[in-house]
Order: sequence, then C-alpha cells, then structure tokens
Amino acid sequence: MHLNQISEHVREDYHAIVLMDRASWHTTEALNVPNNITLMPLPPYSPELNPMEQVWQQLRKIKLSNTNFKNYDDILDSCCEAWNCFRNEDGNIQNLCTRDWAKF
Repeated sequence: MHLNQISEHVREDYHAIVLMDRASWHTTEALNVPNNITLMPLPPYSPELNPMEQVWQQLRKIKLSNTNFKNYDDILDSCCEAWNCFRNEDGNIQNLCTRDWAKF
C-alpha cells in the first residue's frame, strides 16, 4: 500500500527510487512494486547511509537515552518532544544526508 501511495505522487514521465534497508519485509518477493518505482537496497551494515538511523541517533541524544518511562503515553510524549526539538533546529533535516565524501 505504501509503494502504491508513493507511485500515485510520481509525476507522469518520472521515476522514483526508494532507498530501503535490508529488512526481510523490504526484500521479499511478495512486494508488488509499481512500474514507476525502483527499490534500491542500502548496502548491508551501512546505518550511516540510512537517514532514519540518523534520526533515531539524534532523538536518543536529545531525549531518549538512559530514560525510564512510566507508561506508553510517557514514551509517546518523550518521542514527540525529542522529534520537535530535532525538527526545530535549523539544518538538522538537511544534514541527515550530507556527507563530506559525497559531493553532487
């Protein structure tokens, strides 16, 4: 369903590349990949290339490391607070994919 939603937003005559980690549900043959999308798996053991891993690293640094939570709502509130701190700081999102060795 997620790939279909992405596909619907790809302009005609364009093609999307979706970067994915190598989780088993991302690499299964059962996936129905629309014709206007290509899946590009990240190399194994390369969390530095996965922007979501970078986000979690920052969220842990901001608020979530070495913390005990009272209940689910406390976890949710802490995650939201960490995310809001992260996204409100200029340059954080852009820096997720910036590497000294990767110049475009």
